[in-house]
Amino acid sequence: MGRMPAIEVLKSERDINKVFLQEGLSGSKMNEIHKLAKERQVQISYVPKSKLDQLVDGANHQGVVIGTAAYQYATIDDLFAAAAEKEEDPFFLILDGVEDPHNLGSIMRTADASGVHGIIIPKRRAVGLTATVAKASTGAIEHVPVVRVTNLVQTIKELKNHGLWFYGTDMKGQDYRKWDTKLPIGLVIGNEGQGISRLVKEQMDGMLTIPMTGHVQSLNASVAASLLMYEVYRGRE
Repeated sequence: MGRMPAIEVLKSERDINKVFLQEGLSGSKMNEIHKLAKERQVQISYVPKSKLDQLVDGANHQGVVIGTAAYQYATIDDLFAAAAEKEEDPFFLILDGVEDPHNLGSIMRTADASGVHGIIIPKRRAVGLTATVAKASTGAIEHVPVVRVTNLVQTIKELKNHGLWFYGTDMKGQDYRKWDTKLPIGLVIGNEGQGISRLVKEQMDGMLTIPMTGHVQSLNASVAASLLMYEVYRGRE
């Protein structure tokens, strides 16, 4: 749902079943969606707003809903392949229990912009790739591979054997501005309320802190993730 996510999915190679457009709406984005759907020979159905509201359970669809095949999760090998294709050291993002779909969508937007090769999430107690995540990502979900694993700790151990160095966030960690980012990196972002779990934290090679001078000594998970992702981008540039 949503205009930008619709444009990105129509530009992708994912199977599309049908495009639902709200009757009477126009504008450049709507025209582009119509054009892309025609080019891909996808069926377009013009429906009243009430029909779209029903399809997305009242969420903000901006007059566009697309029926697609389910999102396909990637594999760890896909992430290494993405790094190799760009001839870059791997830069993976590991989300330890992020539950808010808007946070995940926002993180995906920054991951796409800052050169992250892929995101790893757990199967349990964490948000997956939903329609809300897709809309919040404004299309980045089509470009950032996401791997879903059963055991984060075991996955981190395996990735260490492939040469990755893992960093998490902690109030007592090293100033992130002094972080050596010219390494194969696994950046771990914890749950919105509890942070990084104890067993995952034990696997870290280093902990990073973001200095703050304000009265509220914490940052939203997606904001903290964005600062750290761009620090890697800056250091590698």
